[in-house]
Amino acid sequence: MSTAAAAPATTRIKGVYAHFDCFLTGIDRLKKAGVVGWEVAAPLPRHEILDIVYEGRPSPVRWWTLVGSLTGLTGGFLLPALTAAQWPMINPGGKPVVSLPAYAIIMFECTILLGALFTGVGMVVHAGLPGFFVDKALQDPRFTDDKFGIVFTRANPSDQQRITQILSETGAIEVTTGDDTVYEVPNA
Repeated sequence: MSTAAAAPATTRIKGVYAHFDCFLTGIDRLKKAGVVGWEVAAPLPRHEILDIVYEGRPSPVRWWTLVGSLTGLTGGFLLPALTAAQWPMINPGGKPVVSLPAYAIIMFECTILLGALFTGVGMVVHAGLPGFFVDKALQDPRFTDDKFGIVFTRANPSDQQRITQILSETGAIEVTTGDDTVYEVPNA
């Protein structure tokens, strides 16, 4: 006899939208209803989607840029400074071996280089690329063509009726559940 608690059953729900305004309304109504656990898919980047999903919070990629730039700045100073300290030359006139103005261009270039590289890595990480482990519902080819989507990968079955009702009322042209049940949405 097993005493381990069974994991709660979950279901997949996908809403497909043909119009951008209806899509934004669907996201807004889901947020106001307190429904969580959804992801969005869109054929093009729009700042309105970011504004409504992130609620005005800035993108986390900026922290990758900051860390990369600071790493580049530090590395751009340490590389020539430690090299000069390790192999000092005879400098006439009492010039310092480690001199900040002499390293300014190297520091600038390393700051830009590593800042840009870290930004690229941050964008790839936060975009979820490569998409090997992306849910099948999010891989709908219509989302890369001309449709918008709201997908629940692990929705609570007790919320299924409420979620499908919200998606249908906000203009979804198709609402599909995990058992591939398609709810017909009347044309408005």
